[in-house]
Amino acid sequence: MRILFIGDIMGKPGRRLLAEMLPGVKKDLGGVDFVIANGENAAAGFGLTESVMRDLFAVGVDVLTGGNHIWDKKDFLEVLDAEPRVLRPANYPDPSPGRGWGVFESRAGRLAVVNLQGRTYLPPIDCPFQKADALLERIDTPCVLVDFHAEASSEKRALALYLDGRASAVVGTHTHVQTADEQILPRGTAFITDVGMTGGHGGVIGMTYESVLPRFLTGRPCKFEVCPSAPRFQALFLEIDAASGRTRECRRINFPFEEETTNQLR
Repeated sequence: MRILFIGDIMGKPGRRLLAEMLPGVKKDLGGVDFVIANGENAAAGFGLTESVMRDLFAVGVDVLTGGNHIWDKKDFLEVLDAEPRVLRPANYPDPSPGRGWGVFESRAGRLAVVNLQGRTYLPPIDCPFQKADALLERIDTPCVLVDFHAEASSEKRALALYLDGRASAVVGTHTHVQTADEQILPRGTAFITDVGMTGGHGGVIGMTYESVLPRFLTGRPCKFEVCPSAPRFQALFLEIDAASGRTRECRRINFPFEEETTNQLR
């Protein structure tokens, strides 16, 4: 089972970059069975809308995961309840709109996708470790990918080791800074602290430098603007044994948007 997980899609620049680059990346990888992307920043940097969701599905994303910004567009809460291909963190307390996991049919078999959120430097919601235990007891396929949307690298690493051998991959999101620690843990679980961001890298984690700077200079709230410059496509490619759920290959992708960029995959 060949899976592509795309780092947090940041606003319109990220969506345009995804549409431009995804077909070529999939081709040069030799084919991909399933595409997952974190979409919690896809609508102007904060949340999702129904139209943005449909655009992302139209360009080839199979499932969208979320995080703490998935709630930002209030009109989208009804969509969370209606659309099983959009996930929000499963460890938000009940009752919360939407669902935190699902089992989906890929071209190579069934894949469970679980969305969890960390608690260090983020809202104190339910325990992601205990929630993972509860969900894994219910999931009846060996192929399980966890998007762990968390701030602290220590919390991400701890969950990956906790789930080693029980999940196929634990993929970190949220910080928009890709880490260079992709690996396959001893019992076959792939891990990366953060897969990064698909969007403009010329500013401050996806926002323009000019719009962010006043926040640091004055300490006062200010309106952030999505950065369009220095676009990069960041993702993680996984090859998973569909019978055992163990990962065979874990490969980080980090490409600037340039003509013939995807030739670097060869």
